[in-house]
Amino acid sequence: MFEILNTEILGYTAATLTTASFLPQAILTIRTRDTEALSLSMYSTFTLGVFCWLIYGIYLANNAIIYANAITLFLSLVILSFKIYNSFFKRDEVEKL
Repeated sequence: MFEILNTEILGYTAATLTTASFLPQAILTIRTRDTEALSLSMYSTFTLGVFCWLIYGIYLANNAIIYANAITLFLSLVILSFKIYNSFFKRDEVEKL
């Protein structure tokens, strides 16, 4: 029983720390909409990896994995959408000026 409880605590601690570590970048990017220094291929790969972790967590019915990756997936999709917009559409707006 204690081993299971300790494993759950470890899982939720890891999930909280990794998700919290992603928040400053997400908040900065959402606030400024500046994605120039971010790699499109890295964020695409990262977002796909987080999606896979979410599916894995659902398959295992592991709430720590599910919650952490659902939150991170949402935030990474927001940042990725900003990056895609800035990479492909914002350039056209600047050229029109």
